[in-house]
Amino acid sequence: MASAKKTILGLDLNTWVFLLPALLFFAGYQLFPIVRVVWISFTDFKYLTNDPPNWVGFANYIEAVNDPLMWKSLGRAAYFTVLFLPGTIIFPLLLAVLVDRVRNAKVATVYRVILLIPAVIPSTLVFVLWKWMYNYQIGPINYFLVEIMEWFTYRNAPQWLGGTDLTLPSVAIMEIWWGLGYHSIFFLAGLAAIPKDLPEAARVDGANEWQVFWYVIRPRLQPIMMILVVLRFGTAMAVIDEYLIFGGFNRAHPTYTWTVFMYDQAFKTGLWRQGFAASIGMVGAVVMMIFVAYLVYIFRSKD
Repeated sequence: MASAKKTILGLDLNTWVFLLPALLFFAGYQLFPIVRVVWISFTDFKYLTNDPPNWVGFANYIEAVNDPLMWKSLGRAAYFTVLFLPGTIIFPLLLAVLVDRVRNAKVATVYRVILLIPAVIPSTLVFVLWKWMYNYQIGPINYFLVEIMEWFTYRNAPQWLGGTDLTLPSVAIMEIWWGLGYHSIFFLAGLAAIPKDLPEAARVDGANEWQVFWYVIRPRLQPIMMILVVLRFGTAMAVIDEYLIFGGFNRAHPTYTWTVFMYDQAFKTGLWRQGFAASIGMVGAVVMMIFVAYLVYIFRSKD
């Protein structure tokens, strides 16, 4: 009679041997920084001082939630997310449906490669490219509007960047373009998993193309929509590189969101208040998790 294998938490020892490297990596690269930041947020930690940090309890959090700039900067991030998030679903889904209808395998492959080109461009090059395109005087967008369409002059042409009301929509357009192909691949994978006889059966029963999409295809793509919405909601709320490049640290600019506020407190202002900055980050993270839970609930499977 074979001896029973010893298990830990329902897994045998051999399984734990294979899991251990991943668990160690997760603990060191993910779990420890989170715990460290939580601890720092309850102290007056300052990296450049030799004095040991003092425990201040919830003082940093009280200051953060009572600071009007905290909620104003969160509102700016939320506004950008509202501008950006629909574009990560609507345009990639439309492109995926169009590419999926291409019957020539070689042509469809070419389309897929073209879609992925923006996703493989380095971020620095993307920022430089779009900053040039949005340039007030020499950018091709304003050149088209002024010289070709003659809708504006160079005196009243749109100021896409520089702290105007157009700044966040401009950054959102750049982000939507940048992730267009990457997000389309998600939907193409979902479309490939849908049995072809389901749409055909709906058409035989008299459904038009819109009804086929809405009642047959869309429900089966809903899990992918949930993944994209949750992931891109997190990245949209936590954008910082683009804001630093296009807006800097001017608190009056719409690009001064809670992430820039946190970075400003931690590394730019003279005090280098990492403890207060950590509390800003934790408040923002809690707000994000609340909305993520709500998004998961909305996009949950109805089957």
